[in-house]
Amino acid sequence: MKRLRKKLNKWKKNWKKNWNKKVKKKYKKRINKRINKIKKSKPVRLGYRGIFGLVGKLPKKEIIVFESFLGKQYSCNPRAIYELLQKQDREYTYYWSIDHRFKSRFEEHGVQTIQRFTVKWFVVMMRAKYWVFNSRLPKWIPKPADTVYLQTWHGTPLKKLALDMDEVLMPGTTTEMYKRNFVAEASRWNYLVSPNSYSTDIFKRAFDFDETTQTMLETGYPRNDYLFHYTEEDVRAIKERLQLPEDKKVILYAPTWRDNEYHFIGKYKFAIQMDLDRMREELGDDYVIVMRLHYLVSDKLDLTGYEDFAVDGSNYPDIRDLYIISDLLITDYSSVMFDYGVLKRPMIFYVYDIESYRDQLRGFYFDFEKDAPGPLVKTTEDMIYYVKRADTIRTEHQEQVEWFEETFHSLEDGYASDRVIQQVFD
Repeated sequence: MKRLRKKLNKWKKNWKKNWNKKVKKKYKKRINKRINKIKKSKPVRLGYRGIFGLVGKLPKKEIIVFESFLGKQYSCNPRAIYELLQKQDREYTYYWSIDHRFKSRFEEHGVQTIQRFTVKWFVVMMRAKYWVFNSRLPKWIPKPADTVYLQTWHGTPLKKLALDMDEVLMPGTTTEMYKRNFVAEASRWNYLVSPNSYSTDIFKRAFDFDETTQTMLETGYPRNDYLFHYTEEDVRAIKERLQLPEDKKVILYAPTWRDNEYHFIGKYKFAIQMDLDRMREELGDDYVIVMRLHYLVSDKLDLTGYEDFAVDGSNYPDIRDLYIISDLLITDYSSVMFDYGVLKRPMIFYVYDIESYRDQLRGFYFDFEKDAPGPLVKTTEDMIYYVKRADTIRTEHQEQVEWFEETFHSLEDGYASDRVIQQVFD
């Protein structure tokens, strides 16, 4: 009886302790949510704008702030420019603007970080001589007149952008509001990087780019320089990090997001529309598949039971590493096709919803069905068929491949970063 009472008291003590932890966690979460709501309120944003607008009038320091995909990644064009500036040993102070939830991604590279939307972040932003970003900033953040804003953007467009969109189906905005806000942000850019003349023409129109006050840098994409300079040792290290078998080929599946599929504002969803059981059955002896969802998609892949065939690469720091380890790409309407094409490897386009995407969501800038540099498929069976014939894809689509490479890759030579730096920082 004494032992039972002792156990009961211990259980009560532990229960009380855990209950207190749960209550504290619950209220802490509720308080933080309320604080964040206040921070994002219109009066507070206007206050920020006024106060930091005054800070922005102070003389600029030799500071460069970099940001990639809303502070979630150490990647893309900002990374390529940053790393080359570092090699050149210039006398700048560098900061990476980050979303605190993804801090570990930056720590492993030893870069100096600063958390987005904190007081310190605002002060550094207002005193910085340069901003190097690849996606838009909220319109309520003031840009000092003497800060140079280098917008690198993040892809060659297939799907229509900004002013070229007929209708915007994203949550929390209207077509008119979206276009107005986009143009207002684009008007603040001092420089815009373009990967090719095709993109230059679209960017000018879609972003209402004013060449009398802004400069278009048609240089190729800095992020693709890596695709000319990687080594076999890099490939081995990446495969080891992802725990991929050495004796199997790698398929990279990298689809884009859908404007009208979302949980709530800023949180999009995506469902894998392929039969993984059938894929594994037919391809598992020779292939593994690495799945890379778009940075805007919030869903986490559940690949339980497929660990011997499928790997979730969505949280891998930089997609460029996934390009170089893969033997072929499966995508849909994503701009990854334009970067991956630099490697001259086969591509398959899984476009099960092409009619609705083309006619209702976005629309395309060129005849994708006619000019895609690889087969367009709508079923898992067709996808399997072409994976097995991957070695023949580029030959069978030779005319489209030649047009694709001539149109989009004429400037890609491994030295785009040098050209951008020369024009902006020299």
